[in-house]
Amino acid sequence: MPSDKESPETKPLNNNNTNGNGGSAPSKPKIQPKYSIHRDVLTHEVVIKQTGYAARDKSIPSSLRNCWHSWNFFALFTGVIPILQWLPQYSPRRDLPGDIIAGFTVAIMNIPHGMAYGILAGVSAGNGLYMAVFPVLAYMFLGTSKHISIGTFAVASMMTAKVVDTFANVDDHHHMLATGLLSNGTTTASPLLALNSSALVDLTTSTSTSPLSVLAETTTASTLQLLNSTLIADPITKLEVATSLALTVGIVNLLMAFLRLGTLSSLLSEPLVNGFTTAAACHVVTAQLKDVLGISVPRHKGAFKIIYSVIDVVKGVPETNLVNFGFCMAVIVFMTICNEILKPRLSKKCRFPLPAELIMVIGGTLISKWFNLQIDYKVNPVGTIPSGLPDPVLPRLDLVPKVAVDSIAIAIVTYSIIMSMGLTFAKKHGYEVRPNQELFAMGIGNMVGGCFSCIPMACSLSRSVIQDQTGGVSQIASLVSAALVVVTLMWIGPFFGSLPRCVLAGVIIVALKPMFMQAKELKKFSKQGKLEMFTWISTFLCVVIIDIDIGLLIGICISLLALYIKGLKPYSCLLGYMPEAPGIYMDVNQHRNAMQVPETRIFRYSGSLNFATSLFFRRALYEAVGLDKMPLTKVTSSSSSSSNSPSKGSKSSYSPVSQNGGKAVNGQLEQSAGAFKVLILDFSMLGHIDVAGCRTLTDVSKELKVRGARLLLASPVDRVYDTLVHSMALSEGPFEIFPTLHDCVEYANACRTA
Repeated sequence: MPSDKESPETKPLNNNNTNGNGGSAPSKPKIQPKYSIHRDVLTHEVVIKQTGYAARDKSIPSSLRNCWHSWNFFALFTGVIPILQWLPQYSPRRDLPGDIIAGFTVAIMNIPHGMAYGILAGVSAGNGLYMAVFPVLAYMFLGTSKHISIGTFAVASMMTAKVVDTFANVDDHHHMLATGLLSNGTTTASPLLALNSSALVDLTTSTSTSPLSVLAETTTASTLQLLNSTLIADPITKLEVATSLALTVGIVNLLMAFLRLGTLSSLLSEPLVNGFTTAAACHVVTAQLKDVLGISVPRHKGAFKIIYSVIDVVKGVPETNLVNFGFCMAVIVFMTICNEILKPRLSKKCRFPLPAELIMVIGGTLISKWFNLQIDYKVNPVGTIPSGLPDPVLPRLDLVPKVAVDSIAIAIVTYSIIMSMGLTFAKKHGYEVRPNQELFAMGIGNMVGGCFSCIPMACSLSRSVIQDQTGGVSQIASLVSAALVVVTLMWIGPFFGSLPRCVLAGVIIVALKPMFMQAKELKKFSKQGKLEMFTWISTFLCVVIIDIDIGLLIGICISLLALYIKGLKPYSCLLGYMPEAPGIYMDVNQHRNAMQVPETRIFRYSGSLNFATSLFFRRALYEAVGLDKMPLTKVTSSSSSSSNSPSKGSKSSYSPVSQNGGKAVNGQLEQSAGAFKVLILDFSMLGHIDVAGCRTLTDVSKELKVRGARLLLASPVDRVYDTLVHSMALSEGPFEIFPTLHDCVEYANACRTA
């Protein structure tokens, strides 16, 4: 038989109705609890004295003294190097298997992603692979997120490519080739400059299949131009720009961490980031169109470059390499089938996801080698991928001032992406991500990466999700991934040199699907408000049509403007009370049965009252209580004008109000712009007030005195009360302040009936 007494775990929610999750909540008490308080009405000054309140000392010596007392070197050291906090709690038996599986899976994704996004950034595929090693190791020691996958990201690569195209004047591969030829001891610069492409062809007519003939065919028209590039007064390669940019982004990150600007990411609203990344995906796809079609188009710089690029691609469609195009379409179809059909089905049976990207990269490389696609079908390959790891080289410091402005935008965007992903996983797994420490980790990671031929780092949404889903519990998974990528670079890297670029273009386009699907969020933003929808649309259009950096700047300005508009118009209302429960006060515009206290107006104001919002506060107050109008009472029925007016000394003369604030007297509506003797300002939701706001309260108090009314302040928080007291010492006020709204109302009633 069931027991009469049920445990709290077995009691269902809401009177034996279980919720959808099968959980339960404690039942309601059988007897409705009540309370009754009998005490004198207290002013805020009395409460301050009785509670022993003391204002916080804000002086510099006091702040330094408190800082010194709270100083803990060990906590500071472990805070700067977070791995010292979580590594002692790491259990190899419990956590290591999941990290190994996750690291192996992420490494499989890092190989194609690194190569693809390295080329997208304007450097080589090998530089993209380096991103999976050096910044990852730096973040493992210094980062606070346990699940994000550091490395390349499409948006960061696209923004890097914009800077590389702007400042680089020499191609990396051709610059090294020409420099090597000019540095040969048997050849001088003069005869080599006199050499033209036809001479190279003549040298190779007898051996058309030799490597020298291939070189002559691939450098027919531009050989002399490339060799002349070595004589540029200040040759700047793409890799030099990229590494200097990574160093500068790291410096910006460190400055932001030093200035405690970790909360800066909150200024990038969700509609802004969503619209920006969706628009950046359009730029990424546009940049891949030439590799999809197998054509050559000039790269444009500056505003409206996406429009010029699309026009050039359309003009080059008749020259499409059909083999290249067909190969890319096959890659896209294969990747789509794997992502949409095979991966969801296999995920139910196997913890290890299908490595579709790696299969396509290896398969594309083998097909290119077997069918000799580069020579026979003119399919452009990835190019040489050097074996081994790069030597540490300090980036060119003279390029730092040139890329400084662009580095700020990249630093903010990459930090916003890393923080948003880090906070998502931290909320899911119940740990803390410290914003300023993330900035410090990014700064060191970018500076280390800049010395090892890396581009600015970010994190990938897809890799981070896979790392979490496959059982990764810490950044040890990133260590495993980096080790596998190092193995690839040491012994397997040159194998991918013949990989067609169209394969990587197809991988990138398919990988961008989640970014394009973000456009569905526009419906959600439209429900949140017009400003959110306008921010998304304007950011998206400006980034797509104009350019990435200019569009981002416009989006940030619009987002800040929307934030300013929301802060400039805080919530305010008139309050009434419940006749069944005195002491509870509600918005009379939302609660039709609320009652106004006779000859008293209660005005609630939320937000901040400062020099920027004082004008709105005054306007909202005047409109709500009619302070700028004559206190006339006009009743529609003359017969009831005298009998229903509240008599002096009657404390029970409360009247129900309509939605517009008017009172109902014997069924007849009466306008609420009548006379009142007390104005109560409810500051329970006021977070900040400055001297300018106190001056506004003084002006309102003086205007009330002219009209025979008085001003009372209720429920200020301690910091607001301190400012009010300080302003009264500066000849503002005086103000009558009460600890609760009900104390203030009872005091007003006592004054009215006195």
